[in-house]
Amino acid sequence: MSESFEKIDLPVKLKQLPQERLTEYASWLRNYLIEHIAEHGGHFAANLGVVELSIALHYVFDAPEDILVWDVGHQSYAHKVLTGRKDNFASLRKINGLSGFPKMEESRYDAFGTAHSSTSVSAVLGYAVAAKLQKRQRQHIAVIGDGALSAGQAFEALNNAGISQTNITIIINDNHIGIDPSQGALGEYLEQLEFKSDNMFTDFGFQYFGPVDGHNMNELCAILKTVKTIDAPKIVHVRTLKGKGYGPAEAEQTKWHSTSKFDKLSGKSTGTDDNLARFQDIFGLTLLELAGQDERIVAVTPAMISGSSLHYMQEKFPGRVFDVGIAEQHAVTFSAGLAAAGLTPFCCIYSTFLQRAYDQLIHDVALQNLPVVFAIDRAGLVGEDGPTHHGVFDIAFLQTIPNLTIISPRNQKELRNAVYTASTLKTGPVLIRYPRGKAGEEYKATPFEHMTIGASECLKEGTKTAVLSLGTMASICAEAVAGTVAAHYDLRFVKPLDRHMLEHVFGHFEHIIVVEEGQKTGGVGSSVSLLAQAYEYKGRIDCLGIDDHFVPHGSMKELYKQEHLTAERIRELISL
Repeated sequence: MSESFEKIDLPVKLKQLPQERLTEYASWLRNYLIEHIAEHGGHFAANLGVVELSIALHYVFDAPEDILVWDVGHQSYAHKVLTGRKDNFASLRKINGLSGFPKMEESRYDAFGTAHSSTSVSAVLGYAVAAKLQKRQRQHIAVIGDGALSAGQAFEALNNAGISQTNITIIINDNHIGIDPSQGALGEYLEQLEFKSDNMFTDFGFQYFGPVDGHNMNELCAILKTVKTIDAPKIVHVRTLKGKGYGPAEAEQTKWHSTSKFDKLSGKSTGTDDNLARFQDIFGLTLLELAGQDERIVAVTPAMISGSSLHYMQEKFPGRVFDVGIAEQHAVTFSAGLAAAGLTPFCCIYSTFLQRAYDQLIHDVALQNLPVVFAIDRAGLVGEDGPTHHGVFDIAFLQTIPNLTIISPRNQKELRNAVYTASTLKTGPVLIRYPRGKAGEEYKATPFEHMTIGASECLKEGTKTAVLSLGTMASICAEAVAGTVAAHYDLRFVKPLDRHMLEHVFGHFEHIIVVEEGQKTGGVGSSVSLLAQAYEYKGRIDCLGIDDHFVPHGSMKELYKQEHLTAERIRELISL
């Protein structure tokens, strides 16, 4: 019986099944995903929650002619299996393999890339307006999670779409959770919403359908067939359970949002297990410690409580931790307001998501020189999540902004000291960037030491060549200079640079190597080079970092090798 399901790898084959067998196929597909992710890792609970919805959409609509956009795209695994990628599914998130998110260049069934959130309505509306102008008959469907619906862009798009007179269907995947439980009035509104002729969405100009049981195949197919006949803006409100069909994931949805390899029967991880501290936990535990000493400290995050390890502080000081939903722009300006009122806000946000609040960072924080502390997690390469999530642009887009102090600690002790120092400064905004992953040692509550702003540290004396590292690149640089005559300096600060140290380097070394885990264009190496020009430095400068391209997904080891961020490459340059 399951042999017929094994062969389904395109929508045309799915449509050959009688509708009464779709529920049976959903059980098979859900188990297929569980087995695959248990063996390879990946986004888990969100994909289990949309199995029936994925099947119903491809059963009723006619992708790729009909436009289908998933938001957020980490819930697109079933969609990938159904759209010609089943035979290659084991390559998911591996180097040169399938992306963990929809990707236009990967498949004609991926109408739009969606690895950040809240963009689907805008993109699908663009497709729908284009179809109208081109006199083209097709369906346009955006699947957006209730968490993603909390972002400003989603409301901007709803405001536009409701009066667009286009054939657009917005499916709200309402499961009350993004990574952490959804926050805000909208989630409560959706929870209480039952079908009635008047609600927020009808006031916006949409025809509203729902709520619908997102795990009842017959209900889903029936309502999708209905909206397919309506040439107007429509909202379909679907309620699903994140982690559906796997007990541990249903019980702990946040924990199972994304997972490494695990045993399917026990739910226990089969990956490397150790007690080494993660940088995010070092930050979270340090902030908790400081919050106990200073009641002015508060924390703000755009839907990243667990990802930024704010759960430590939230458990002890729940009234001082604010999850504002997937709303990076609001998070930054809200933090600015807190700072203007005399508090010490820590705005905790991933590097890749800080990009979404660039104007607020400039206009609302830096221009007014407000003492907001930004904890920039996932700075640098992030591995299997790929180009949409690598935090490699922040140095380039931050260091041009006046009034900022930017710290890039190399290890656990330095991160604790950076957080402590930032909490005491009231002279303007401070940004602390630190990577995803582990610090190489167990957590230690080391005594706090105040960092001298703009001061670097010499880690090894030397001659001829000076290696300047930023952040955790210090470890590979230390390996590279061992046994050589080269000196090694940890910059520690992106801004301000240690001019006293650099003046010394310009005067005593004929070769400088700058190593950073970020874009070379506009990076700290470029700043060192500009300063070298001002000091009329005549020696050679080599900058190692990310070239002018988007880095693909893959393991960290593979990506470091691909980008030449290795001790071997540094030693080659030292020997020149």
